[in-house]
Amino acid sequence: MLNIAYDTAHLLDGSVLLLSFALLYQRRLLAVFNAFSLQALLIAAAAAWQAHVQDAPHLYATAGIALAFKAIVIPMALRRIVARLNIHHTIETVIGIGPTMIAGVWLVALSILLVLPVTFASGALTRESLAMALSVVLIGLLIMITRRNAITQVVGFMSLENGLILAAVGVKGMPLVVEMSIAFSVMVAFIIFGIFFCHIRERFDTLDLQYIETFRGEQR
Repeated sequence: MLNIAYDTAHLLDGSVLLLSFALLYQRRLLAVFNAFSLQALLIAAAAAWQAHVQDAPHLYATAGIALAFKAIVIPMALRRIVARLNIHHTIETVIGIGPTMIAGVWLVALSILLVLPVTFASGALTRESLAMALSVVLIGLLIMITRRNAITQVVGFMSLENGLILAAVGVKGMPLVVEMSIAFSVMVAFIIFGIFFCHIRERFDTLDLQYIETFRGEQR
């Protein structure tokens, strides 16, 4: 049973990390939303599995929040924002997909080098879960840095938060208040981003940050 618990948790964590690379690779907004929704679904599955393994019922609440809001509500809301604001579906990147993917691999290696020595006294599952969680966080930051469209930067931010949830559920004894505060912060940030998008679109008629950075003064 211990081997099954370890292998299942490791498979779910690895799948979440793999979908971070899928987010990094995509060039279309709808594909990004689909990948993020699937990543959130796996986060919910990982939280539910840890709830079962750790005998921690409060993690089922975390799984439910991730499933309802991050896997369903937020992707649907992002699709509606894209349709309402008539945003171009092709994603512009700062650097090419190839170099970005290579940078993602290096970030995973960096996460392993940072986490494993520090958590030497912890169990193997905790160490590897934290390493993969940090990888998801860093790749989320990379998405935010290398994408010019504001929508994809928000997806990168929420993917980063998925990494924080993955770390929280992987550490035995993490209180529910920590996970609830993370989820609440994301929901507040998402509402603010939605209002922000609407104002930017009304003012500049685009969400392309490269264009906005070159804007000077009022358009006539």
